[in-house]
Amino acid sequence: MTSHTEGRVTREKLGHVLLIGLDRVNKRNAFDMAMLDDLALAYGEFERDQDARVALLFAHGEHFTGGLDLANVATELAAGWKIPEGGYDPMGTFGGKRVTKPVIVAAQGYCYTIGIELMLAADINLCASNTRFAQMEVQRGILPFGGATLRLPRIAGWGNAMRWLLTGDPFDAHEAYRLGLVQEVLATEDLMPTALKLAQRIAAQAPLGVQATLASARQAIVEGEAAACAALPAVATRLIGSEDAQEGLRAMQERRPGEFKGR
Repeated sequence: MTSHTEGRVTREKLGHVLLIGLDRVNKRNAFDMAMLDDLALAYGEFERDQDARVALLFAHGEHFTGGLDLANVATELAAGWKIPEGGYDPMGTFGGKRVTKPVIVAAQGYCYTIGIELMLAADINLCASNTRFAQMEVQRGILPFGGATLRLPRIAGWGNAMRWLLTGDPFDAHEAYRLGLVQEVLATEDLMPTALKLAQRIAAQAPLGVQATLASARQAIVEGEAAACAALPAVATRLIGSEDAQEGLRAMQERRPGEFKGR
């Protein structure tokens, strides 16, 4: 069942997958403060729901997002956006907590500014072939402050990132694939079915193992490979002693899919 708060973001639970939907269609899903706050709250709900193993962020309507509604958000963002109580930071650049479970993004139509940064903060990204991207802040007298300057050079390489960050020029889905911003480019009608199938595939795996894998990879990026390597033995020992690891062994011996509980 789909639920909607007083903000701009829907929530729908399908098994172990939480669908988080941007829903300001009449404004091409451009973010005002209510939508920013509501997205942070949706991420917080995802983190606290032990039955939700993967989040799929998508958008209602034809466009993922037209970016920030600057007339609405400029003053508050300039003063420093505070993550609402109970919320988690969707982009990981505003000082709030980040979710510890996988986030998949499925984008179509316009995917401007904050849309790209939400993808850069996610774990796997898919887009429709009609998606158009632009990190256009320099054309507005500002800079990207949701993570593009931090993450796009890392995934795309310095020159590739600067080509788009320093001009604000638009680029298409195939360039996004070349840059590594998205992992698959799909026909519009295939986008959500494919994204949901992928989310369900991840959700079927052992939750503790998925979260530990994600945490280790993030640690290597933030703290360096040596720190992540030093942490591996303790994490591996903890996981080997889990009920899920025992179930994984039984499933392998019995040649069947595992039925994991996250314990």
